[in-house]
Amino acid sequence: MKARTTFWIAAICLLCGGAATGQQTQARSASEATVTWDASERTERPNILWVTCEDICPNLGCYGDTYARTPVLDRLAAQGVRYTHAFGITGVCAPNRSCLITGVYPSTLGSHNMRCTTRLPDSIKCFSEYLRRAGYYCTNNVKTDYNFAVPKTAWDENSRKTHWRKRQSDQPFFSVFNFTVCHEGQIRQSDAGFAKNTARLTPDQRHDPAGVAIPPFHPDTAEVRRDWARYHDLITAMDYQAGDVLRQLDEDGLADDTIVFFFGDNGAGMPGCKKWVWEAGLHVPMIVRFPAKYRSWSPGQAGSACDRLVSFVDFAPTVLSLAGVEIPPHVQGHAFLGPKADEPRKFVYAIRDRMAERFDTVRVVRDKQFQYVRNFQPHRSWSQFVSYTEEMPTMKVWRAQSEAGRLNAIQARYFQPAKPVEELYDTADDPHHVHNLADDPRFSEVLDRMRRECRDWMLRTHDLGVLSEYELERRSAGRTPWDVAHDAQANPLERLLSAADAANRMAPADVPALVEFLRAGESAVRFWGAIGLVALGERARPATETLLAAAKDESPEVRVIAAEALANVGRLKDAMPVLIAALEHDSAVIRLRALNVLDQLGPVARPALQAIQQARLQAKGHVEDYVGRMVQYVPEKFSP
Repeated sequence: MKARTTFWIAAICLLCGGAATGQQTQARSASEATVTWDASERTERPNILWVTCEDICPNLGCYGDTYARTPVLDRLAAQGVRYTHAFGITGVCAPNRSCLITGVYPSTLGSHNMRCTTRLPDSIKCFSEYLRRAGYYCTNNVKTDYNFAVPKTAWDENSRKTHWRKRQSDQPFFSVFNFTVCHEGQIRQSDAGFAKNTARLTPDQRHDPAGVAIPPFHPDTAEVRRDWARYHDLITAMDYQAGDVLRQLDEDGLADDTIVFFFGDNGAGMPGCKKWVWEAGLHVPMIVRFPAKYRSWSPGQAGSACDRLVSFVDFAPTVLSLAGVEIPPHVQGHAFLGPKADEPRKFVYAIRDRMAERFDTVRVVRDKQFQYVRNFQPHRSWSQFVSYTEEMPTMKVWRAQSEAGRLNAIQARYFQPAKPVEELYDTADDPHHVHNLADDPRFSEVLDRMRRECRDWMLRTHDLGVLSEYELERRSAGRTPWDVAHDAQANPLERLLSAADAANRMAPADVPALVEFLRAGESAVRFWGAIGLVALGERARPATETLLAAAKDESPEVRVIAAEALANVGRLKDAMPVLIAALEHDSAVIRLRALNVLDQLGPVARPALQAIQQARLQAKGHVEDYVGRMVQYVPEKFSP
C-alpha cells in the first residue's frame, strides 16, 4: 500500500511539475527519484526492455531477406509482432536519439543538426525521468548521443556495465541495450578488426559478396559488394549480441514480465542510405514481443506483421502508456501501444539539416504509399562531400566512377550538381526512391496534398530548420531553442517559408523579390534572399549592387552568403575579403559556412589558402571539429 501511495504522489507531482519544479527535479539524486515496489505491483507494471542497434534497414530473415542470417531476431519476431512501417526522424543517429528520449521533434527542440548541442527547457525531460519518478529502475547501456547534455536524473545507471540486475528486489525496470557492432564505421574496419567483430559467425553464416543484392543507385563493383556483404555479416554479429541479452532475461526468470522492443536507430550505414531521408535512410526494423499477461496490448498474434505507421517520436509516449505513466502535454508523438494508445497516424515526418560539415535543409512527409521530399537547398548536390562518409570504400568507388563518367542514369543521379525542389515517390513500386514523380501530372493531386501537409506540419511543430543555424545560435542566448521555436518574433516561420519558397524557385524573374528580401529588416529573411541569389548563379547579376551592400551586412552569415553570390557573378575580388574575414569569426558556424563557400568555389579561391590553413580553431565543440576537418582537406582542392 505504501508503494501505491508513493506512486500516486509521484504522478501528481509529475502532472503539477513545470518551470517551478524543473530545476529541483534536475538536482534530485538517484535515490530520491526512485521508490520501492512490493510484489503486488508486478502484474500492473511491466518491465520494458529496448534492444537497439545501429545503422540497419529491415535486412532480417523475418522481413523476407533471404540473404540475412538472423536466427535470434527471427525467433523474436515469431514470438512477437513485426512492424513493417517503422521510421526514424532522420537518417542519422543523434537527432533520432534526441527524439526517442524526449518524444519531441528535433526540429522543435533545436537538436536537428548533426552534430549540435541544444539545451532542454525545465518543462521537458527525458521520458526515463518520468519512469523513474513512477518507481522504475532505468538503465542505459551505453550510447546516449542526444545532441544535449544527459541530465543526471535521466538514468539510474548509464554505462557499459549497466544492467537491470542492479535494481531493488521486484522493482520494475526500463533498460536499453544498444549494439554498435553494425555501425557504419565497422563496415570499413580493418580486416583484423572486422574478424574480431564477426568472430562468432559460423562459416555458413558469412555472406558471399557474389550473392548480395546491390541497390540500383550503387555501381556493381567488388568494393560495393564487399561493403554490403560486410554490412550483413555485422547484422549477424549483432544478432548474437541481442541473443545474449534475451538469454539473460530468460535466465533471470523475467521474460514473462517483460515487454521487449527491438529496433534500429536509422537506416543502413551505407552511402546514399545513412544520412539521407530516402527509404534506406529512414526505414528501420522493429519487433515487439508481449508476454502472455500483457498480450491484450499486442496489435496482433505472435508471428504476425503490423503495417501501422510508427515514428520515433511515438516511442516515448508509447513506453509511458505501457508503464501506466501520464504522458506530458509537450510530447509531440502518439502512443501506439498500451492503455493510452491513439488512433493510427496517417503520416510520418522526417528531417535533414546540417549533416556534419555540410549545410542542408530537407523535410519529408510519408504515408503508407507515397513519400514527399521538400528540398530547401536545391542548389546543393545530394552528394556534398562529407569527410566521414567519404572514407567508405563504396563511396570512394562511387565518386570515382562518377568523375570518370561510368555510371548509368540512376547511379549518376546522386552526383547531379543540384537537386529538385520537390521529390515524390511511390514507395510500393519504387522502394529505392529513384523515380521522382513530382513532375508527373498523374500525381499532381498527391503532390499537392503532401506539399500542404508538409507545410502544415512545419507550422504545427514550430520548425526551427528554416531559421539558419547561426540565427538560432544567436537568438538562443539566455534561453533555449525550444523557447525560440515558440516565439513568433524570434522564429517568424510563415515569413521565412515564403522567402524560402521564392529562393527555391531559382527563377530570374524573382530577382526583384529576392532583392527585397535581402533588404528586409529581419536578418533571418535576408538570409533567404541571399540564398536565392546564390542559387541563381550568374543569373543574379542584376542584383550585384544589392549584393555588394549585403557583403557589409550586420549579419556575418548574410555577408558570407552574399560573398558567394558575388563570386558567382564574377566579383571574386569583392567576395574574397569577406570570406577570409569570416574565417576569424567567433562563431564556428560562420567559419564553417565560409569554408563551405571556399570549397564550393574551388581553385579560384586559392588566394584564401593561407587564411584557411590558419583558420581559428577552438578547443572543443562538434562544429569546431568539422571546421578542423575542412581546414585539413579543402586546401587539397587548390593544388595546381
